[in-house]
Amino acid sequence: MIPISSLVDNNAIALASHLAQLLKNANGQIRTVISTHHHLFFNVICNELGKAVKVFLSKETDHFRLADTGETPYYHHVALLKQLHEVAESGEVYTYHFNILRNILEKTATFHGFRSFSACIKQERDDPDGILHARLVNVLSHGNYSLYEPREMLPENKEYFRKILRDFMNNYRFNPELFPAAGEARP
Repeated sequence: MIPISSLVDNNAIALASHLAQLLKNANGQIRTVISTHHHLFFNVICNELGKAVKVFLSKETDHFRLADTGETPYYHHVALLKQLHEVAESGEVYTYHFNILRNILEKTATFHGFRSFSACIKQERDDPDGILHARLVNVLSHGNYSLYEPREMLPENKEYFRKILRDFMNNYRFNPELFPAAGEARP
């Protein structure tokens, strides 16, 4: 099968719809797992499958967790943003987290019609072109960082990560109940 990330959105919608129809026509005899990072495909397949059991796989600090998506599945990028918020609060920030941050910045830039993810990074007075933080995201998201052999970031890079993430979340508001402030109890 062609990787879903290489499909244009119209084809992703059609593929998800056709796959859901095939699964529905099996009269509950087929059990299957569909794994994707493509949020539009995920959303369409969840809506098409109606009452079927749907779960979201997320990486916790030391394990993976399956969570029921309920009636309205989380968009993949919101779940990833929540994960980044939690690791930034905990201080357990690893090198691969810059890859996830860049992915979220790219999706946000595309959604808002910007040409580059760097448009979503707050510009500082001493860096009016936003070059420093954009370069940091570029360099730290393209290293040879494995999710399966994570390396903790250097303290200076952790601070850059927290600042870029904090500024992004202040500029692009999400439901604050998903992102409690430092020290607040998490639901």
